[in-house]
Amino acid sequence: MVNQMSGPLKGIRVLDLTRVLAGPHATQILADLGAEVIKVERPGTGDDTRGWGPPYVKDVQGNDTAETTYFACCNRGKKSVTLDLAEADAQERVRELAGQCDVLVENYKVGDLARYGLDYASLHARYPGLIYCSITGFGQTGPYAQRAGYDPIAQAMCGMMSVTGEAEAMAGTKPQRVGVAVVDLMSGQYAAIGILAALLHRKQTGAGQHIDIGLLDVGVASMANIASAYLGAGVVSKRNGGVHPSVVPSQVFECADGYVIVAAANDAQFRKLCEAAGRPGLAADERFATNSARVRNRAIVAPLLEDIFRSRTVADWTDALPKSGVSCGPIYAMDQVFDDPHVKARGMVVEVPYAPAGTLKMTASPIRMSATPPDCAKAPPLLGEHQQEIFQPSRNER
Repeated sequence: MVNQMSGPLKGIRVLDLTRVLAGPHATQILADLGAEVIKVERPGTGDDTRGWGPPYVKDVQGNDTAETTYFACCNRGKKSVTLDLAEADAQERVRELAGQCDVLVENYKVGDLARYGLDYASLHARYPGLIYCSITGFGQTGPYAQRAGYDPIAQAMCGMMSVTGEAEAMAGTKPQRVGVAVVDLMSGQYAAIGILAALLHRKQTGAGQHIDIGLLDVGVASMANIASAYLGAGVVSKRNGGVHPSVVPSQVFECADGYVIVAAANDAQFRKLCEAAGRPGLAADERFATNSARVRNRAIVAPLLEDIFRSRTVADWTDALPKSGVSCGPIYAMDQVFDDPHVKARGMVVEVPYAPAGTLKMTASPIRMSATPPDCAKAPPLLGEHQQEIFQPSRNER
């Protein structure tokens, strides 16, 4: 069968044995870049997220379809087949598909696929060029490897929740998880990066390999400067609300009619902020003249800035500060995000034909490439939609 996909990964086939978010996000990135992604789902129910509604995709009359918006967010451009991996015939079909693919991505618990002869060792022995990517909560080794792991657990154990939420000094506060499954999403991105690197390595050597992605590993790596502060200086960071621990001001401010976030990342930007606010003398005050001084005197300078910001509207500040060279933005709800003229100009929404609803709007890929841009104009598949296409006899021919 001739692959009709286009893009930098044209001709690459991916066997997707993943569900929920981290794995499907990884394989959607590959699909956007032109890979042919064959998604294997459970008969009858499919990916867990097919049942994670409401909300459901709306049809042209505004009525709910049977398709969830969650599934749609991370499965576009794929081909769906259904197989019950508990059955021997289905296991052999997956083995055959693996032999027709360049990459296999799975997020089963450690050891589960070995029961079916679909683990890395079994498939590598049969197909030494296969790139096999496993995504789990805690990775393939270590004392927690057998545990189930989800994004909130990784957020908790990697330290992310310890620095997220209202400041610890505020009574009644507690750690919070980030409002989107950020560790899942980063795990998907790291998986995609690893797969691309492995494809390059295979082009050079002919050898496949096993990629081991653990959500907790990704979460720990994502702590960046927070982790470095502990490893390099013994500093255990705390919850500071919307306040950056090392930069002042870099925080949320209440305005006359809403909220903005401001990041004056250096002394020159702080001077510009003070000038735009009509208070240039603040930047000349030795207590606030340098970032280190402002961090030490946060309790003094922050209330002064808070009073200043409350005197003007969100529109005033988001107009004046960027013109002065100071980074500032409004706190948007999702309807405001997609109404923003810059988001529109950057083409961050794509609309594609989608049988259950007529059309479907989705966020576009943020990757911009001058020669081989991602193709996001592909709808998510219906459950088992491509069964006949994938399993036709000519499929073995590459």
